[in-house]
Amino acid sequence: MADLVYKTLGDTLDDTAAEFGDRDALVYVETGLRYNYKQFQAVVDEVAKGLMQLGIKKGEHVAIWATNVPEWVVAQFATAKIGAVLVTVNTSYRTHELEYLLRQSDSTTLILIDGFKGTSYVDTVYEICPELAAGEPGGLECKKLPKLKNVIYIGQEKRAGMYTWDDIVNMGGEASDEELQRRQQSLRYDEVINMQYTSGTTGFPKGVMLSHFNILNNAINVAECMGLSNKDKLCIPVPFFHCFGCVMGTLACVANGAAMVPTIEFNPKTVLKAIEQEGCTAVHGVPTMFIAELADPDFSAKDLSTLRTGIMAGAPCPEKVMKQVMEDMGCNEVTIAYGQTESSPVITQTRRTDSIQRRVSSVGRVLPNVEAKIVDQVTGEVLPPGIQGELCTRGYLVMKGYYNMPEETDNAIDDDGWLHTGDLATMDEDGYYTITGRLKDMIIRGGENIYPREIEEFLYINPKILDVQVLGVPDEKYGEQVLACIKKQEDVELSPKEVQEFCQGKIARHKIPYYVMIMDEYPMTASGKIQKFKLRKMAVEELGLADGKAVS
Repeated sequence: MADLVYKTLGDTLDDTAAEFGDRDALVYVETGLRYNYKQFQAVVDEVAKGLMQLGIKKGEHVAIWATNVPEWVVAQFATAKIGAVLVTVNTSYRTHELEYLLRQSDSTTLILIDGFKGTSYVDTVYEICPELAAGEPGGLECKKLPKLKNVIYIGQEKRAGMYTWDDIVNMGGEASDEELQRRQQSLRYDEVINMQYTSGTTGFPKGVMLSHFNILNNAINVAECMGLSNKDKLCIPVPFFHCFGCVMGTLACVANGAAMVPTIEFNPKTVLKAIEQEGCTAVHGVPTMFIAELADPDFSAKDLSTLRTGIMAGAPCPEKVMKQVMEDMGCNEVTIAYGQTESSPVITQTRRTDSIQRRVSSVGRVLPNVEAKIVDQVTGEVLPPGIQGELCTRGYLVMKGYYNMPEETDNAIDDDGWLHTGDLATMDEDGYYTITGRLKDMIIRGGENIYPREIEEFLYINPKILDVQVLGVPDEKYGEQVLACIKKQEDVELSPKEVQEFCQGKIARHKIPYYVMIMDEYPMTASGKIQKFKLRKMAVEELGLADGKAVS
């Protein structure tokens, strides 16, 4: 079993740059950008010094709202070098969600791009903080977000009240290398360095606090399972704001001296081009990404012969797709990983030598230095192989807790340090785990975790809505879609389309109910509890859904 590593992310980058300085570190086929590890380290250090000049202290929270642009990766390691906590923001967020995250996280700085998929991030921030447009960069006094002081824009244009990315790089020239070194040496491996928002098991999104120790060791273990080394190039089309992108992707590469080959946003053509052009040996993705790549009209014309390994995660993988990835893409060592943000994120992973059957019927075995058990969700008793219960995990990978939510932290991690995942699973005699269901109400749509209560609380704002129950229903493409079952106020007209339009621009597109059913009553227990499983069954029948397919 590999020993645990007691290092910060900044020191990890420095060690890799010292050992593999001339090897490719970060490559973008879309823009032609190419840094070797020495160059990447130099850029990271300049931005780190710039952030220090901006006045960012150790422990401050810096949020980033951007696609997989190069600046994201630089910011990940620059904030790590100065001990600032990087708060990752989902690229699909809208005003309601962004305001909540920035306020709950106490972020003092926001780094952002222009926008994504028709949403202007700049306009969104001006809407939340109109004071920004009238002020000077660094002097923000926002009524809604009193902690937010700095907004940094990734782009050449000047935006009112915002610094540009180049401003920060230029500021870096004003700070000395010795100052950065002193700051970096003051950091400890067990301090929080990353915060990602997850719906967890209950309520509104919670900031999962992850330390250098958490994510560095998880990245090393994950890379070991997929056989990633300094000779590899990993194509990363999964978003950086998820652990899949920034732990299993960028950090796994930096920890091993492998090359990061991200795509700015997912496009199957770009992924295939990157693999062919750069000779990528590994690729990450959720099953729907692999399906899109295999279905691309140019797929058969691409030379993917360098591909060997990677990770598929985020949703169950159909056997047919796994076979195609292994045989048609040549990715015969691809692995399956399972976990959650609270576990940094990977708990179990298949190994490169596992059979196809193992890879499609299980989520693998626990990583090194990780404990797991299946318990009876009522008694807490550890269950024998083959019996379904709740999966719990313990070890270096368990989060520090939820930011400013001690009660929720106590609910998730018990007195003995076991993280209760809320997922139902079984374990076989050989230690392979299979996820069988969820204790929690979570909807997983195309790898995105959606918590019903968050959407319910939002819809309650609509004065026409008396009551709302949100749940997941089967969908062939995404696994699940969001359904809202609504009881409207008396004497008002309300259509499903009106409900969907009410959500537009206020909550992320993937959270907007795909189906809306207006109803008079909900199925209830004798004690007055709403039976969501009956609602789901009614909806499946009424909407003509079976096994995830719409019935025509």
